[in-house]
Amino acid sequence: MTRTSHTVSFTLNGEKKTFSTRPDEKLLTLLRREGYRGTKYGCGQGTCGACTVLVDGKATYACLYYSMQAEGRKVRTIESAGTFDKPGEFQKELIAAGAVQCGYCIPGMVMSATALMESEKDFSDEIVKEYMDGNLCRCTGYEKIWVALRRVLDRQEAAPAKKPATGKKTSSKGAKK
Repeated sequence: MTRTSHTVSFTLNGEKKTFSTRPDEKLLTLLRREGYRGTKYGCGQGTCGACTVLVDGKATYACLYYSMQAEGRKVRTIESAGTFDKPGEFQKELIAAGAVQCGYCIPGMVMSATALMESEKDFSDEIVKEYMDGNLCRCTGYEKIWVALRRVLDRQEAAPAKKPATGKKTSSKGAKK
């Protein structure tokens, strides 16, 4: 039995891309096959957050999201958040707080935090916990991750607001968590 191949086109980290895919292929599989390996495979069930990417600004579990669903959308992976030589603001704070142990969860944490920072004006603990819910870390007690995120959010709260509220995590069907 042969599998039918299709193409899917979407903007990936700011660049328009076209990929060959199958109707049953998840976005996580496509991204990793194409070299975007910062997005991690964790549970394959949307419960650990290691595969979190942004789709149209919303944190999305790439392990549940079919690649064909990305057609015409804007997808951002951890590769868009910073580099080893020039890490993003939250990445710098994670390092400064000593919050990174094995690092496997960090890409998903960074992408969920990015959705939060780009879409919310209210950084209350309740809102932050809602965005970060579903990102599991098996190494830490989360305290240092929380400290790093709080530092960034406190700085953003002090800056002028300019963002709409739209980035909550979605399942494969796009429903808010």
